[in-house]
Amino acid sequence: MIGGLNVILDNLDYLLWGRLAAGEPGGVLLTLLMTLGAALLALPGGIALAGLAWRYPGLVRKALFVWAELIRGIPLIFVIFWMWYLLPLITGGDLPGAMTVTLALAWFTSASVMHSVIAGLNALPAGQVEAAQAQGFSTQQTLWRIMLPQALRNILPSLVGIFISLLKDTSLAFIVNVPELTTVAGQVNNRVQIYPAAIFIFTGVVYYLLCCALEQFAKRWRVTRPAL
Repeated sequence: MIGGLNVILDNLDYLLWGRLAAGEPGGVLLTLLMTLGAALLALPGGIALAGLAWRYPGLVRKALFVWAELIRGIPLIFVIFWMWYLLPLITGGDLPGAMTVTLALAWFTSASVMHSVIAGLNALPAGQVEAAQAQGFSTQQTLWRIMLPQALRNILPSLVGIFISLLKDTSLAFIVNVPELTTVAGQVNNRVQIYPAAIFIFTGVVYYLLCCALEQFAKRWRVTRPAL
């Protein structure tokens, strides 16, 4: 037990932020950076797609739902592989591994955000749209000024769940050797070749604490926000 703790302490810097001094962030730091980057892309992207689906209920909505169901029906690991091999062909050059995985996570997560937001919009009373239009609001103004603020507040628990899953999904970056927390934990285990249980228990505890911190932040943020 003491030996396992010593292994973790001896490699703690590497587990927390990788080779940051050499300009190569890793470990917990890279996990958080990829989570934040993917969230910043997926949240507005998913909201925009939900807005389009709400605004245009015909062919556009059907096409968006088909796209979302297709993405959500494919294992994320395949999306990462596709991005890993297809993006260099599209861009004509290699992208950093962390950026490629972040884009894959954002693309995958935006489909879930879209479904959650459109569900929140559909749950609001239809009379609000009629009342807003009677007051002279356009459809776009009704969506962005009246409907979305209410829907986003109502679906906050769902969004928190999506982003907690996003944080945990960053662990799949190990398949393309991006040095996030799971990858560096495996590297440490392969290097020392002792106490694997201690190393991966530590890794699991870190993921648990990060997810709990995200949940607590969301709860505090919701409490401090004024009611709509």
